Amino acid sequence: MPSAHLCPWWLTWTFDNPLRRLIHPPDVIVAPFVRPGDLVADIGCGMGCFTLGLARSVGPTGRVVAVDLQPQQLAVVNRRAARAGLGDRVETRLAKPDHLPLPAGIAFVLAFWMLHEVDDTDAFLAHVRDALAPGGTLLVVEPTIHVSRSHFDDEVRRATALGFVAESTSGIRFSRAVLLRRP
Repeated sequence: MPSAHLCPWWLTWTFDNPLRRLIHPPDVIVAPFVRPGDLVADIGCGMGCFTLGLARSVGPTGRVVAVDLQPQQLAVVNRRAARAGLGDRVETRLAKPDHLPLPAGIAFVLAFWMLHEVDDTDAFLAHVRDALAPGGTLLVVEPTIHVSRSHFDDEVRRATALGFVAESTSGIRFSRAVLLRRP
């Protein structure tokens, strides 16, 4: 599922830093979509910027599945979660180019600035749809500087063709965003 446009792990620090967390505060962005006790997933988690925000939001009875193609990213996520006292809420899983290792029954999936890196968008979206619990949601956020309006609209069209319902968009800075619900 990944493309040649996959951001290398060693470059992730350029957009996972304190300034980014001011522009995209993880706790604020995920709070409307996550409840204590939820099972959620952060796909393309990188170094865990949003993973830790999700872990705080699900509380001690919830769980976050952090998924990435690069083991170096997941190692950083594990270290950061342990340092923050959230290691027991975070489970990292290594994706394969043609498989997302997601459990069934997920309440919320975050795909932040990563869907444009996927070669087979339809397969990716179908896999996420099948892992979501009925009524579960997928928040797709794409960078405006890197993803055109027409490309983003095509992603949304593909999702709705697969049965997702586009419920709302969100005003996330420097981004195009849509909340997709599995009926």
